Amino acid sequence: MILRRRLARPSSRVVPPRSAPRRRATWKTTTAAAIFGPVGLTSVRMQVANFAAPDIAEELEFLVDSGAIYSVVPGEILARLGVEPRRKREFGLANATRIVRRCGVALFRYGERDAVAEVIFGEPGGAVLLGAFTLEALGLCLDPLKRELLPLPMILAACGGPHAPVASPSARRAARVTTTVTATVASRPRTTTA
Repeated sequence: MILRRRLARPSSRVVPPRSAPRRRATWKTTTAAAIFGPVGLTSVRMQVANFAAPDIAEELEFLVDSGAIYSVVPGEILARLGVEPRRKREFGLANATRIVRRCGVALFRYGERDAVAEVIFGEPGGAVLLGAFTLEALGLCLDPLKRELLPLPMILAACGGPHAPVASPSARRAARVTTTVTATVASRPRTTTA
């Protein structure tokens, strides 16, 4: 039988001497919110009103949810403002359940900007959310790094014509050709075959 000698390897682990009392390890839990602050959450103060009576408004703290399409405001606040539900819609939740909520139209104000957008009548105790349609209607977008609302570049598409702001020569030619073909086709008499 051959005995092999075990080579002593340097260890990075420090072993306390046997005489030292053993201490229980206590771990501090560090969350991402403790390191980075409230991660990914942006909230803004904004007014919501009935577009038929814009002088009566209520200021609310909205959680900006650029992943949500519609804004959600508690139903009792919308009822107090006189916003009436126009229809019911079905929505899917992240856990695959389906819910039905009432929807209406409200006026949203943020600083000097105001816009009308569809709003969902929220349940009591639910979150007050600012969705993508309302953000776009106000001409705003969310900067996720700075967690603030920024003006959205408002772009209109021009398709030639005498009052087009800027169009390349090829775009102007394409607009003329399209207009000419459309006018020619529209001026031909229709024939029906039986």
